[in-house]
Amino acid sequence: MYDPKSLKAEEFICHEEILDTLKYADENKDNKELIRQILDKAALTKGISHREASVLLACEDKKVEEEIFALAKRIKDEFYGNRIVLFAPLYLSNYCVNGCVYCPYHHQNKHIARKKLSQEDVRREVIALQDMGHKRLALEAGEDPVNNPIEYILECIKTVYSINHKNGAIRRVNVNIAATTVEEYKMLKDAGIGTYIHFQETYHKEGYEKLHPTGPKHNYAWHTEAMDRAMEAGIDDVGLGVLFGLDMYRYELAGLLMHAEHLEAAHGVGPHTISVPRVRAAEDINPDEFDGGVDGGITDDLFAKIIAIIRIAVPYTGMIMSTRENKQMRERALQLGISQVSGASRTSVGGYDEPEPEEDNSAQFEVEDRRTLDEVIRWLIDMDFIPSFCTACYREGRTGDRFMDLCKHKQILNCCHPNALMTLKEYLVDYASPQTRVAGEALIERELGNIPKEKVRRIAEEYIKEIEHGKRDFRF
Repeated sequence: MYDPKSLKAEEFICHEEILDTLKYADENKDNKELIRQILDKAALTKGISHREASVLLACEDKKVEEEIFALAKRIKDEFYGNRIVLFAPLYLSNYCVNGCVYCPYHHQNKHIARKKLSQEDVRREVIALQDMGHKRLALEAGEDPVNNPIEYILECIKTVYSINHKNGAIRRVNVNIAATTVEEYKMLKDAGIGTYIHFQETYHKEGYEKLHPTGPKHNYAWHTEAMDRAMEAGIDDVGLGVLFGLDMYRYELAGLLMHAEHLEAAHGVGPHTISVPRVRAAEDINPDEFDGGVDGGITDDLFAKIIAIIRIAVPYTGMIMSTRENKQMRERALQLGISQVSGASRTSVGGYDEPEPEEDNSAQFEVEDRRTLDEVIRWLIDMDFIPSFCTACYREGRTGDRFMDLCKHKQILNCCHPNALMTLKEYLVDYASPQTRVAGEALIERELGNIPKEKVRRIAEEYIKEIEHGKRDFRF
């Protein structure tokens, strides 16, 4: 039985409910009256259920798709404005004891170079990232209790936060590591992490167990219930995601939205972010071998539709797209709901301070977007997006339900918007190329006029002038 308030994985991700949902969607994909009701409900910007979203995904009417895309853009603009948050992943270690068949880090892969950053390595990598202009990192590591114990992760977090270099420090560290205990999640909370990111990969239990044949990650319930333990430990912000292309995308969309519904029902707050990675080629990995591989169904057009439907189903949730995707796909997705992107990413262990030699490959997947951070910033500005390095809500305690309340009441323009402009100003003064700075200054001048409250606008203008004269880290 489907019970979104249950803390048991097989109840809040109920296989029978998903199968019934997919059947219902097939039966109603041409039901114009029902689809009209769903779209009208979505237009109220309160979200739609996993079942309603599945009907929209099944519908192949091009006019309906056009309306879905237009609605997704409107919702994204209303909730998140035209700001795009930037971050970079930092891979700490690729030692792993799991046997995940889609990941080159699986323990049987003898072709990949195994690496682990020392604390001095971490320091050099962070300084290199700061020299680009990054303020927000996502730490990544394989699951290995000997090489990557929680103590190592905590030491890395402490090192990252301790580095003051070139007008400030890394201001937010998100963490993407394997499912663990409530006790260890409390340690991460105490270490000051931002979002705990944890991808389900696939919600289909039988498929999940085949894709994870060995290692601790084989345990579906332990993995799927990880967010509940993290939130029990006091971590306010959690990030969901599936790896599209591993299994049936329609099943995955329903499961992903059911997980979001579960967090809202059980904990009073849904996911802070949802990531939408697709399977990519890597050392020892061929994406075409999976049931839902890119050539097996997840075309760019379909992927765009999935992104748009997630956006209208969970309007309050930030959506992340990494450099797995190329410039063209990222450009398209930004119009449909994506609110965070990585820039100048390396998926090797290290690689920012000094490029990794080709013969010493430790990358988790191939990067499709290889532009520099400055090129990404200029690209966003040219599309009238505000590149944002803001971490104000995290450091002001506006996390979990407090951030969601802000977002649901559409107060972004009076808070996140000016914060984004101030962090962009910092980037322009400290790191930007001359051409990017000219374009960015013009954008800031235009966007200050879009702040609704006169008092907020005036204060933001004063802070931006002070940033020009050397002061840093203002925030609302």
